[in-house]
Amino acid sequence: MSDIKPVKSILISQPAPSDENSPYFKLARKWDIQVDFRKFIAVEGVSLNEFRKQGINPLDFTAVIFTSKVAVDHFFSLLEEMRVEMPPETKYFCVSESTSKYLQKYITIRKRKLFVGERRAMDLLPFIQKHKKETFLFPCSDVHRRELPGVMIEQGMKLTESVIYRTVHADLSDLENIFYDMICFFSPSGIQSLFSNFPDFKQNDTRIAVFGPTTSKEAVNSGLVVNVEAPKPNMPSMTSAIEKYLAEIGQKSTLEA
Repeated sequence: MSDIKPVKSILISQPAPSDENSPYFKLARKWDIQVDFRKFIAVEGVSLNEFRKQGINPLDFTAVIFTSKVAVDHFFSLLEEMRVEMPPETKYFCVSESTSKYLQKYITIRKRKLFVGERRAMDLLPFIQKHKKETFLFPCSDVHRRELPGVMIEQGMKLTESVIYRTVHADLSDLENIFYDMICFFSPSGIQSLFSNFPDFKQNDTRIAVFGPTTSKEAVNSGLVVNVEAPKPNMPSMTSAIEKYLAEIGQKSTLEA
């Protein structure tokens, strides 16, 4: 694969990380690559009026499921507008440790009221099953995976999904005449945003990297050729998958220079 054009520039369709030790910065230094960051999607919270039209009163629920920090922000923003507070005995189920720590930006909770998964929403199911008599509220976006809600409903649990924010396409018009050797996508929405902004986009020599099977499927359905895919065995992250690809095409790292 040594005749393939080297990758000298990568666009990450996410905000720039605040951590200077981010794997993306290490990737850039190790392979002497320009790595840029740009959000392809934006999030808009629903208005209080839109929320009330759903006929949902947060105080009717004894447990809340959070699968992102964004959901935490918009949920408590709505509570503030409504001038209500969740009771101290409310149970919270958070998809990850980082989400649970972020939740405590808004409330102080005791350990027995907080249940934390590893990474995926389905990781919460064992905890939820132990508290199946609770009345669950699932604040979410207009586009979300329904695997966990589907299982909970099948098992007869009391669950209400509430759309509190929506995903919209970011304006990428300033990128029209800028080209990258690789673009990395992390959700189907990111790919949809690309074609919403540039309906005539042609892949040409641009390598496409995707994270997750649904993103990969969206890329293929959009006529893109996927060159890098994560997660895979021994490649749990996007950066590890990119590094494997760079090694496969014979690109030299700064360590080899």
